[in-house]
Amino acid sequence: MTTLTPAATADHTGVSIDTLRYYEREGLIGPIGRSAGGRRQYTEDDVFWIGMVTCFREAGLGIAALREFVAILRADHSPQDRVAFLRERRAALEERVVALRRAMTVLDEKIAYYS
Repeated sequence: MTTLTPAATADHTGVSIDTLRYYEREGLIGPIGRSAGGRRQYTEDDVFWIGMVTCFREAGLGIAALREFVAILRADHSPQDRVAFLRERRAALEERVVALRRAMTVLDEKIAYYS
């Protein structure tokens, strides 16, 4: 099995080594395997989880929500539980998009006024 060093994993995933450690500490990824010398070694599965967590973070999910979703995935909950979680988060994102569009409209009006 091929493994990556922390630096290679950070380069590959686009997150910092500190972020990798944070995700592991919060239980969002891992447990991460260690070499005989005690250094972290990331697998393809770890890289997948890092990508998933990063995607959800970029979508605005907080650490508590991510912990909840990871727990749902790891505890082998039903597909309906997973879908329900994702639908709730999607609805929240849609509300956020609407609010951001309203804010952009206000900003556009102010830009036009002050121009």
